[in-house]
Amino acid sequence: MEILRGVIPWLQIVLAVAVIAVILLQRNEASLGSAFGGETSVIHTKRGFEKGLFVATIVLAVLFVASSIAALLLQTI
Repeated sequence: MEILRGVIPWLQIVLAVAVIAVILLQRNEASLGSAFGGETSVIHTKRGFEKGLFVATIVLAVLFVASSIAALLLQTI
């Protein structure tokens, strides 16, 4: 149990950096012009690498939340 308590903080750091990196790699479709009524009728479908980044973001975020919950549960034991 002590080994797990020592590993989880490092795991959370790695997951947090990975989530930040994957989010920053994603393409931003909403520009300032669309916020003020610019043309937003273009429909964009995620394909290839962009879809992979999208799925990776979701997976990494879920893993980060799960590791946070595990850390909370380990503190109570």
